[in-house]
Amino acid sequence: MRKLSLLILGAAIGAGGATMVSQTSLLSGMSAVAASADTYRQLSLFGDVFEKVRTDYVEKPEESKLVESAINGMLTSLDPHSSYMDAKSFRDMQVQTRGEFGGLGIEVTMEDGLVKVVTPIDETPASRAGILANDVITHINDEAVQGLNLNQAVDKMRGPVNSAVTLKIQRKESKDPIVVKLTRETIKVRPVRARVEGDIGVLRVTQFNEQTFEGLRAGIDKLTSDIGADKVSGFVIDLRNNPGGLLDQAIMVSDAFLDRGEIVSTRSRNAEDTQRFSAKAGDLTKGKPLVVLVNGGSASASEIVAGALQDHKRATVLGTRSFGKGSVQTIIPLGGNGAVRLTTARYYTPSGRSIQAKGIEPDIEVLQDIPDELKGKDETKGEAGLRGHLQNGGEQDERGGSSAYVPPDPTKDKQLLAAYDLLHGVRKGAANATTTPN
Repeated sequence: MRKLSLLILGAAIGAGGATMVSQTSLLSGMSAVAASADTYRQLSLFGDVFEKVRTDYVEKPEESKLVESAINGMLTSLDPHSSYMDAKSFRDMQVQTRGEFGGLGIEVTMEDGLVKVVTPIDETPASRAGILANDVITHINDEAVQGLNLNQAVDKMRGPVNSAVTLKIQRKESKDPIVVKLTRETIKVRPVRARVEGDIGVLRVTQFNEQTFEGLRAGIDKLTSDIGADKVSGFVIDLRNNPGGLLDQAIMVSDAFLDRGEIVSTRSRNAEDTQRFSAKAGDLTKGKPLVVLVNGGSASASEIVAGALQDHKRATVLGTRSFGKGSVQTIIPLGGNGAVRLTTARYYTPSGRSIQAKGIEPDIEVLQDIPDELKGKDETKGEAGLRGHLQNGGEQDERGGSSAYVPPDPTKDKQLLAAYDLLHGVRKGAANATTTPN
């Protein structure tokens, strides 16, 4: 449509205008040809280098790996969040965003080269088989776990629904190993955990996958029912150490607490591609006071939610400065050859703020007591600390990371306790305060 308008304009202003447009088009065409020729020269250079490596390298290289590495090198040179995913990585990413997979239902970590159970998930094969927190998995289908990394071990425990897997487990109080045979089922990741704290509902959101909004809605309903709608003092939305996820889920979670107004806008290279997302009527909490917890590990989708609720004065944001990832990535499938994760836009909070390499500053800053052994290790680099990150108005305006430590004991969690106090009105301004000195 824009090109058509230019043509009509040229016809209306007569021959002089037509001549000017013609000259501009000629120069533009010459420039495009020159740029195209330069691009082809660079591609020819790549082909020459590839051929030399393929024929003369000391050992025969795997050509597909060479191409993948070249593609990944091109993408990672753009910014820290653009990358190439091979077919397996793409499948893994799809599993993560769906929030469900064929598996056993255990949360695990790596300790001393072995897989340690953090907790079995209720009503899953692992919990029904009697697997306990702190159990150590030494073998998966008779293959030793020692030597595998955590992702490799998890891959071996996941698999098609109704397929079998055998685990060998070492338990502290048991001298002999325990052998357990389990059948994989569809496991749904719980991105939202809800719990009652007196007259306060606490909603811990760990990631933004396809299950997040539904989990949040169910959590709000359950907490309201358990406490009593007329007795709820407010809600804590805990986004600490939430790395983000799907943009549409961040929009839906924000909308859950807003009746109107813009939630977020995304702006790409072309102005006409700007998108604005607005709230629909209906607050799931019926206007109850909110406190949102963030820290140095709260990134991306978490920051969209925190920024929207902060700008609309719907919640008090409490904790430490967030990570500062203010960009949007689009996943572009490449047939059966994986996918490209490409940064395609920056996002802006309702007031027009870009938090890229700056983060969300909390309305109330609350620092945790850091154990001596973790001092100096509790802070994230933040987006500003990532090599090659997108700039935001110059380095002098950027902010580094902040503490991401959350005490395992809730009774020692100063940020959580401060949120309770705020909702109970211990601090003046209570939960709808918008600015408190950091």
